[in-house]
Amino acid sequence: MNSAAAEALSVICLLAVLAFAVARPRGLPEAVVALPAAGLLIAVGAVGPSDAWAQIRELAPVVGFLAAVLVLAELCADDGLFTAAGEAVARACRGEPQRLLAGVFAVAALVTAVLSLDATVVLLTPVIIATAARAGARPRPHVYACAHLSNSASLLLPVSNLTNLLAFTAAGVSFPRFAALMAVPWLLTVGIEYLVFRRYFAADLAVTGHPPEAGDPPAVPVFTLVTLALTLAGFAVTSLAGVNPAWAALAGALVLAGRALRRRRTTVRGLVVAAGPLFCLFVLALGIVVKAVVDNGLADAAGRVLPGGDGLLALLGVAGFAAVLANLINNLPAVLALLPLVGGSGPGPVLAVLIGVNLGPNLTYVGSLATLLWRRVLREHGTDASLRTFTRLGLLTVPPTLLAATVALWAGLRVV
Repeated sequence: MNSAAAEALSVICLLAVLAFAVARPRGLPEAVVALPAAGLLIAVGAVGPSDAWAQIRELAPVVGFLAAVLVLAELCADDGLFTAAGEAVARACRGEPQRLLAGVFAVAALVTAVLSLDATVVLLTPVIIATAARAGARPRPHVYACAHLSNSASLLLPVSNLTNLLAFTAAGVSFPRFAALMAVPWLLTVGIEYLVFRRYFAADLAVTGHPPEAGDPPAVPVFTLVTLALTLAGFAVTSLAGVNPAWAALAGALVLAGRALRRRRTTVRGLVVAAGPLFCLFVLALGIVVKAVVDNGLADAAGRVLPGGDGLLALLGVAGFAAVLANLINNLPAVLALLPLVGGSGPGPVLAVLIGVNLGPNLTYVGSLATLLWRRVLREHGTDASLRTFTRLGLLTVPPTLLAATVALWAGLRVV
């Protein structure tokens, strides 16, 4: 197959995979189109079998990590951790919507950082909708906060996002150093978004709610909370010991899974479903499709545009390019395409790519699969999102957070 035909077919396959993942007709899994597309590209020679296998082997540990974290988040939800957090926020706000927004920001940022953006979108968002209703507050500011923070608050830890796991591997840094480098960008991003939300939703937040009705609060699942804290500590310890942190995630998931099975609160089938096996296959297949696109033209085109080095202007250029690309082809394909191009330049450009692909998707619905999933969750709970509101919030938050986070990363690289 000649190079022009391979490039055209690779792009068509990528667009088809992404379009299907966005629409998901009849609720079919993303892998339905991704797997045949990957097989087709291998069959016609757009990507060699050895290159495809190398891509799978590179992604396999990351996908295993993702599956373990998904199970961990599901078990935490089953034990009532998110419900207890929502109730605590409702009681702390005492009927004041601005305090409720601050509480939602704090909880959503922490859940995203520790349990991944999927936990915030799928498990926390319904809790926040119910919490706002109990407090008599308008839900708009709080549900949009869940969407934004599922992307932007995922900067902090390697486990916060699948893009982080990929960048963590490419950056060649330890778990503690990754967290140290991204801590200030994370704090600045969450703070800027909170200030924008306070001003943008001032009318909604001016409507006074009411304190939650009297009654016993839900019990805090102490065992689950302790297991989660130990798992998080395990991420750092295993990374420093040169062991894949996925083993710590697996250990935490096994502890909670064993307890849930003994109490008959879950089943083996339920645990397998929680791990998202079809989504994991989708990620592996998407990696092959993106490999074909990169090898057949995107690498050369991006290489001519991306600046070199780890100076401030170079990092700003890399982050900006990554943000634009994420909104054009989605953040997961964007990070898969860009990491091979910057992976040899040190942790700075790699983490700048991560800032771009995590913050950029707050500008458009198609920038992140998490945002599309968030819209689906809203519809299931009798509400919907406004494209106009989402886009305006994106225009107000993405440029300043992208700039602040990248400058903080540049400074952190010279300190940490």
